[in-house]
Amino acid sequence: MKEFNTTAVCIPSKHYMVDLTDRVKEIKKLVDSGKYFTINRSRQYGKTTTLIAIKEALSSEYDVVNLDFQGIGDAGFKNEQSFVKAFCRLLKTKDSNYNLLPEATKKQLVDFQNRKKDTAKLDELFEALADWCRQASKPILLMIDEVDSATNNRVFLDFLAQLRNGYISRETDGTPAFHSVILAGVTDIKHLRAKIRPEDQHKVNSPWNIAADFDIDMSLSSRGIKGMLDEYELDHHTGMDTDEIADYIRQYTNGYPFLVSRICQIIDTKLVPTVFSSLGDAWTLYGVDEAVKRILQENNTLFDSVMGKLINMPELKMQLRNILMKGETVAYLPDDEEQKLLCMYGFIYNNHNTVSVSNRIFEMRLYNYYIGESRKNDDLKQLAVSSKSIFVSDDGLLDVEKIMDHFIKEHNRIHGDDSEQFLEKEGRERFLTYLAPIINGTGTYSIEEQTRDQKRMDIVIHYLGRRYVIELKIWHGAKYNEYGEQQVSDYLDYFGLSKGYMLSFSFNKNKECGVKKVQFGDKVLIEGIV
Repeated sequence: MKEFNTTAVCIPSKHYMVDLTDRVKEIKKLVDSGKYFTINRSRQYGKTTTLIAIKEALSSEYDVVNLDFQGIGDAGFKNEQSFVKAFCRLLKTKDSNYNLLPEATKKQLVDFQNRKKDTAKLDELFEALADWCRQASKPILLMIDEVDSATNNRVFLDFLAQLRNGYISRETDGTPAFHSVILAGVTDIKHLRAKIRPEDQHKVNSPWNIAADFDIDMSLSSRGIKGMLDEYELDHHTGMDTDEIADYIRQYTNGYPFLVSRICQIIDTKLVPTVFSSLGDAWTLYGVDEAVKRILQENNTLFDSVMGKLINMPELKMQLRNILMKGETVAYLPDDEEQKLLCMYGFIYNNHNTVSVSNRIFEMRLYNYYIGESRKNDDLKQLAVSSKSIFVSDDGLLDVEKIMDHFIKEHNRIHGDDSEQFLEKEGRERFLTYLAPIINGTGTYSIEEQTRDQKRMDIVIHYLGRRYVIELKIWHGAKYNEYGEQQVSDYLDYFGLSKGYMLSFSFNKNKECGVKKVQFGDKVLIEGIV
């Protein structure tokens, strides 16, 4: 029986996975055109699995050589001699690669490895590789995974330069060279010059400036996730609505492959019988919510990697904090170095020319991280913790009206003298700081993407299979408030709810603080004013 996989490469015969046929077809177009290019995506985004699929699909037309630079230790990048020997060892280690080599090339590799006095040089290695390309019966596709293992080393830049020279000579002089080259890793190789030699004149002239653009979407679509769930359903007969579950998983993950597989893996293996009595009960929207809650609480290889980047790069951490906690709308700037890095590590993406966090799970994890480390609203946090038990009814319902009421009273008691300019930037952080400890461990919350701006936001709380929609906004008069009421009503229609919540930060001296109930059409709105 197959299973969901979140470690190493996915194998179609062993694991439930999204069909990669369409993606491989698009990549094949680049290969057929003889392009050299880089697949740079964040950690656990399906790069290695994609390379394996490419090799299986293209081996009938190409001699596909698949190397992994994780197999070269630091000593292998010390100088040309050590790198050439390590590269030859990689070619010889895997039979599927070594068996493609002509006998003359095999002898040359042995010679390079056995040299002691006369050091092996990169140009000699590439002469041997050119001879191989000349003799090969099929065009050669070279794929190198985990190029991040090499990016701090000068010798790797020289290796890239040799690949580039081979490509140019092939185009201009007809010199034998690899037909196509694919380099896979997190790091965008265009950043390597800046990383190793920070002088201005070296930032533009990348050793990989012959690379073609790689614009193929590697996220998993709802249709692709549904196909994977359909296969699972044929084996397990849970009765799930695969269309609905696939769309819901996509909403949480934005198609991030590790997160998609991890949600499915948790539902399949972790929720029965501890939370649900059967897989049929687990494969529901509530089951997806429960899996997401567990992901937000666990330590896994993905979060270890991406959160480590923020710890080591405080400037990136601060820019993300401003986007999330202050609700700043930031223009997407393709030449901004910080944004390039945030994109490269998978934190953000270009959402209609503005910066958005890549997916809701990353967003929720980051909210919890920033709230947890902040000390400036400890007073509200501690009050929420001490009152946590009163916000849940005996039948397990979350009393959002009571949360709002207590927040308003405590906030006005502690921070009632804040200026409008200050509160407009800090209001959302304060409410989320108060809300988080109340629901953490039992529920989660997300911020609706369509309403992320400086004036208002919609929070959706997921709590024991139920949803609660809250709009936060700055009070700008009754007319603006009616617009907010309509927006909440629309969201309630979307979620199939009849009750919603609004929390307004008002600076009107004659304001009446507190919570009231308003009938808006067929909806009940609980409105609070701070």
